[in-house]
Amino acid sequence: MIETVILGIALVLIIEGLAYALAPSLIERMLEAMRAMRLDLRRLVGVSAMATGVAMLWILQTF
Repeated sequence: MIETVILGIALVLIIEGLAYALAPSLIERMLEAMRAMRLDLRRLVGVSAMATGVAMLWILQTF
């Protein structure tokens, strides 16, 4: 179980590192867009991303 958690964290770090390495200016624009959003909308985006990830894991575990 702990190996799976560590694997998940490692994959997130790899993907985020690639984004920062390949498109740093795009990351800056995305951060500016996030700053311009209302707090409740940012929270909704975060909850939606989390729910999507949980759904994807559930689907992978089921099939």
